[in-house]
Amino acid sequence: MTAMTDDTLPISPRAMRDEMVGFAVMAVLLAIVPFTGIYPYFVMQALCFALVACAFNLLVGYGGLLSFGHAMFLGTAGYCAAHALKVWNLPPELGILVGTAAAFVLAIITGYLSIRRQGIYFAMITLALSQLVYFIYVQVPFTHGEDGIQGIPQGHLFGIFDLSQSTTLYYVVLIGFLAAFLLIYRTINSPFGEVLKSIRENEQRATSLGYKTDQYKLLAFVLSGTLAGFAGALKVFVAQNASLTDVYWTMSGEIVLMTLVGGLGTIFGPVVGAFIIIAMEQYLAGFGQWVTVIQGVIFVACVLLFRRGIIGEVAHYFKRSL
Repeated sequence: MTAMTDDTLPISPRAMRDEMVGFAVMAVLLAIVPFTGIYPYFVMQALCFALVACAFNLLVGYGGLLSFGHAMFLGTAGYCAAHALKVWNLPPELGILVGTAAAFVLAIITGYLSIRRQGIYFAMITLALSQLVYFIYVQVPFTHGEDGIQGIPQGHLFGIFDLSQSTTLYYVVLIGFLAAFLLIYRTINSPFGEVLKSIRENEQRATSLGYKTDQYKLLAFVLSGTLAGFAGALKVFVAQNASLTDVYWTMSGEIVLMTLVGGLGTIFGPVVGAFIIIAMEQYLAGFGQWVTVIQGVIFVACVLLFRRGIIGEVAHYFKRSL
């Protein structure tokens, strides 16, 4: 397919090499966290949200589909994994599988209902579906309403790795994040990813070239929702609870904020954005409700001054200076 803009051109070998070096540096820095004295719970939580933001970025940054409903995949996977672990007494690996599969099924259903709409209509449908899922979870017994599912057992992964040990749990979460990150990276730089970028730039032209754009968008939506669910299933082991907070529409807003702050349509932007937002919530908790105001100020500043996001602006600067 003929490229529409520079953004739709296949990635150059130099750019691919730089991104793989960046991935290696990120992996090494994250791998040594337990030896640095940094609170591992904070990093594990940030990694889970970074994965959700990366999954969301795959959909909006490369597919041009703005979803305001990704919280439903995060929360659904969390509830289903928590129920499987605590009530059905399944081992951790099957709990993660149940949660991810639930998000996969939900993504197929909601994607089928919403994918034929574009722009603001698509965004509003995903928001409405997410709120519908939220109100269902408020009522159904297995979620325990506003109390949520508490005291989730962490167990032994594959009967070997004790997830109650913080270091072991950290590396399990890290491996899960890195594997999903590589899957997203490979998807973006595959023929499927190139078609997806072309649909983002000009869907009518992609259709005229013979591509069934609805199928590509649905596949991207399902993959994005499934990976967000995988992050939600991992998060259950970190927080040891599943609550309505992860399903509420404000969580979808935070996911959007993480992606925009880090850099929409960049590989590492959502990761940086997630760490910044989670760090703000963690270390500015003493300000109470003012944290939301501070986040709003940062969002406005990014929109006005750093429209490409932090990583996007850095990449643009180095590209311009070459």
